Amino acid sequence: MLNFNNTRFITSAPHIGKLPPDSGIEVAFIGRSNAGKSSALNAITNIKNLAKTSKTPGRTQLINLFEVQEGCRIVDLPGYGFAQVPLEVKNKWQKSLTEYLQKRKSLRALVLIMDIRHPLKDLDRQIMTWASLSNLEVLILLTKADKLKLNELKSALLNVKKSMIEFGSSYRVVPFSSLNRTGVDEVRQILSDFYETFHGYVQNKQEDIVSDPEDSALNGTDPDFDDDAWNRYKQMNDNE
Repeated sequence: MLNFNNTRFITSAPHIGKLPPDSGIEVAFIGRSNAGKSSALNAITNIKNLAKTSKTPGRTQLINLFEVQEGCRIVDLPGYGFAQVPLEVKNKWQKSLTEYLQKRKSLRALVLIMDIRHPLKDLDRQIMTWASLSNLEVLILLTKADKLKLNELKSALLNVKKSMIEFGSSYRVVPFSSLNRTGVDEVRQILSDFYETFHGYVQNKQEDIVSDPEDSALNGTDPDFDDDAWNRYKQMNDNE
């Protein structure tokens, strides 16, 4: 299993044109702005404040990249459906999100974050439908599981699993809590399986390609640490 404790920030980007070379494996975390996405990332990596949490949902405005190990990245995508921001800004986020999902070739799996008390909203279903049509692996995290009693948790989990039938895919569904760490080890193992499976696939595909030495998508190296981006990332919520 990969060591998620070594995860490090790479860069933040307003759109895919500012991202590192499109190679390796990316697993993207996506969900509603109040679903606990940042807290889940911090719990999985066991690094406090790796992903910036906020009392004001919807403050993740950029595509944030983190490296677990060479060639294996986590992508923190802007949240959707809740942010109290002007419509023009929301539209800009939506365009950035859509471009990443449609065009990023290194994207191999999605981790869809849903509050276990309010799962399967319309936008969640849209993401799942798109993922199914795109043949992406999907892991569903039902966050804030500590808010429910055991019987309530079991019922919510069963209802979500039943709803998966309509998407024609056997998505994995994991109850998760960043507070009592429910599901953390299971999620780490699933993510490790994603990376190991697809990393081997990509390596084999690249060995079959006669590449141009100037082709940065195949020969580009990982970017240096982006100090300016990190400073922007840390300060993103300072003006709450």
